[in-house]
Amino acid sequence: MNRCLPAILLGVCLLFTTGAALRPQVQSRVDAEYASLFEFYKDLHMHPELSFHEERTSKQLAGQLRALGIEVTENVGGFGVVGVLRNGNGPVVLVRADMDALPVQEQTGLPYASKATTKNEHGHDVPLMHACGHDMHVTCLVGAARVLTAMKDRWQGTIVFIGQPAEERVAGARKMIADGLFTRFPKPDFCLALHVSSDLPTGTLGYTEGFALANSDSMDIVVYGAGGHGAMPHKTKDPVVLASQIVLALQTIVSREIDPTEPAVVTVGSIHGGSKHNIIPDEVKLQLTLRSYSDAVREQQIATIKRITRNLALAAGLPADRAPKVTVAPEGAKATYNDPPLTQRLVRTFGEWFGKDALKPRKPMMGAEDFGLYGRTTDKIPICIFWLGSVNPKRVAEAERAGEPLPSLHSPLYAPVPEPTIKMGVTAMTAAVLDLLGKR
Repeated sequence: MNRCLPAILLGVCLLFTTGAALRPQVQSRVDAEYASLFEFYKDLHMHPELSFHEERTSKQLAGQLRALGIEVTENVGGFGVVGVLRNGNGPVVLVRADMDALPVQEQTGLPYASKATTKNEHGHDVPLMHACGHDMHVTCLVGAARVLTAMKDRWQGTIVFIGQPAEERVAGARKMIADGLFTRFPKPDFCLALHVSSDLPTGTLGYTEGFALANSDSMDIVVYGAGGHGAMPHKTKDPVVLASQIVLALQTIVSREIDPTEPAVVTVGSIHGGSKHNIIPDEVKLQLTLRSYSDAVREQQIATIKRITRNLALAAGLPADRAPKVTVAPEGAKATYNDPPLTQRLVRTFGEWFGKDALKPRKPMMGAEDFGLYGRTTDKIPICIFWLGSVNPKRVAEAERAGEPLPSLHSPLYAPVPEPTIKMGVTAMTAAVLDLLGKR
């Protein structure tokens, strides 16, 4: 008989016994914290703030972490918050929650619905709502911090809790990293995040191994022409016609120029030009969104759009100095790649804690997140973002039977069910950190 076998079996049993033994302890603490966490969640929900303006939210988060004795630094990369909880030698785990809201008028009818308004960057009055669930993310981070602080005898290492600004503008992660997130503070060995799902029932967790979310780029195109009278088009160079040709030509990029096995999207979301029925304008403006997973495909998309627009303008008889102006916005998101070994490890942990039926594999999405940047530095830190079910299971089942979509993220009608969502989010993130830092 292999002498190592009993030791291996004992180690496996201890691993599962430890996890099983911790579940009641964690659940008891989560239950005890829920009432306070729900009040915190409602406060965040009623006071949403736009990207780059998360001043109140960041102070609320910082106060919650300081109350636990966590070392807190504010104003990292804007209104970013970094809380460091040290507990001896061991790995470093970063837990991230995004804080910003959206310019959406809430229509949920909840007693704690947002009635907030603000002025946007253009000086226009806009409504505000946590339509993407970032208030839930911050609440779950605080809950996990409370539980993990109280259970320091069950883990060893360092946890870096961060409240990230400006996720909706895919800029906050970049700014926090540039402001020394990985140099001023303990450098993580793993980075974790959760995100509410608008179509998963409460009590479930979604996961995607490998690419989970896409590269996202915003592109502006100004199509120039030579304006004139609509009754004399032969004396003009019509940018409306040229812009229309460009829109149609762009449809061939995905269908004819990119490898069919590579996911990609080119969407023209806005086209504006002209002022009157009988006037041919001097220019037309287009706004595009580009999606991909591969960086090579992203670069191919951009280069191909520039080629098509330039050559169609030449074909229309415009001189080179009147070629369309193509601008890629600097606020682009890089694809989020969930490290496979880390994701597999978390799936095993979640399966032990919640049962396999609670785990839902998810297809990669063309939505974007800047969480992926934490894994794209030269350190190549393993990262994983997982999905938190937030919808009443009966409502999910009814929607499936009726073939009707549920309110999506960014919808004015999206409203996570608070109690099961908060409890599951706190428990899941706590379980993940305990697995990565837990004493064996």
